[in-house]
Amino acid sequence: MIFSDNIRVNCTIPRGDIVSTSPSHHLIENWDPEENWDSGIAWRTLTISTFSMIIAFCVWFLVSAIAPKLNAIGFHLTKSQLYWLTAMPGLSGGFIRLVYMFLPPVIGTRRLVGYSSLLYLVPMLGWFFAVQNTSTGYGTLLLLAFLCGVGGGSFSGYMPSTGYFFPKSKQGTALGVQAGIGNLGMSIVQLLGPWLMGFGLLGLTWIAPQHTAGSPLWVHNIAIVFVPWTILATILAFTMLKDVPVKANFRRQIDIFTNPDTWIMTLMYVMTFGLFSGFSAQFGLLIENTYGNSSNLAHGFSNLPAGASYAFLGPLIGSLVRVVWGPLCDRFGGAIWTLVSGIGMALTFGFCVFFLNPTSPSQFGYFLWGMLTMFFFSGIGNAGTFKQMPMIMPARQAGGAIGFTAAIGCFGPFVVGVALSSMSAVAWFWICTVFCIVCSIICWIRYARPGAPCPG
Repeated sequence: MIFSDNIRVNCTIPRGDIVSTSPSHHLIENWDPEENWDSGIAWRTLTISTFSMIIAFCVWFLVSAIAPKLNAIGFHLTKSQLYWLTAMPGLSGGFIRLVYMFLPPVIGTRRLVGYSSLLYLVPMLGWFFAVQNTSTGYGTLLLLAFLCGVGGGSFSGYMPSTGYFFPKSKQGTALGVQAGIGNLGMSIVQLLGPWLMGFGLLGLTWIAPQHTAGSPLWVHNIAIVFVPWTILATILAFTMLKDVPVKANFRRQIDIFTNPDTWIMTLMYVMTFGLFSGFSAQFGLLIENTYGNSSNLAHGFSNLPAGASYAFLGPLIGSLVRVVWGPLCDRFGGAIWTLVSGIGMALTFGFCVFFLNPTSPSQFGYFLWGMLTMFFFSGIGNAGTFKQMPMIMPARQAGGAIGFTAAIGCFGPFVVGVALSSMSAVAWFWICTVFCIVCSIICWIRYARPGAPCPG
């Protein structure tokens, strides 16, 4: 296939990608969503896989909910160690996504979602036992944080797999719904964390709580509460999901790397989801270390904001916006919204720079609203990029590109965590501002301007 400024990319499914396979109870024969679409099967697949994805993102961000409480219950970790702990799921999630991106056409939707749901139990149970003993070593905590990456990694399998079930005209909405609602898991675990840690969970009151400043804390609750739902997701996947005859081996799938749009869209997705997920994971610690009890303000002020109380807001806003903007991307195209996202993120990062060295807690409101606006624009961009790829690339290639770009974007929590632990927040925010400006310029030239070579 030739890609040039004057040739529109053919987005039809190559005939070699849909193959005849041996009959199976779980296989839908002759599936082609552009010709004989079954909406019931498609939306059932979306519903069950999205339910599993919510749990996946809860697992991925489990550490971000637990980390702010570790020192309070008797652990002795430095700021740098806590940043690294919350960054580790992003590192492993990115590598795991590089594996998951090849799985949908190899093992099928049913087994992909079913076995993934089972894997989520491993880090949940690990953290459940680890936080009950404050002598648990830092190396063990890092390993458990690394295992949480499976929650973020599975995204690169779920999204392309779901895309096989929908026609192009509905993929913006479908993928926006799945990604947006799935991303809510990031917010759910951070929102429920402080509440669930405040009382003995039903059936687990025999486990002694940890204590901080005389108040009991059941930190292990947030690690165990999703286990029954994970088991339910596994059962639903194996009993109700189907596979479609889209097959490709490893060699055929790597042809995405010959398409220049794979690399450019990866850059766009790092801007939107990479920074979104990175700052979502670190938002609580960033507030705590800039305005909270771990900040310089703690020496002269009281009643400072608690990072854990605000951590859920960023991922909540970004995720909901991603859902809402899916239909708008179907109507107006994704490129224009990716452009709007980049400009908005650049402006809000630049605004927040001026409130990263506060002299008074009264400046917190400006910083908070600046960051929440950034999360809003990142949600728009997340929806826009996922609409673009199915429009500018062939169907199977688009699925692979979605998986690859999602894999690279998944390193966001790791990159942001390492950046905040190794340089000043001011320097990192300026870097993010410049990066968003560069991505916006590229998006305008390649995709969004009138007469762009690859409108999508």
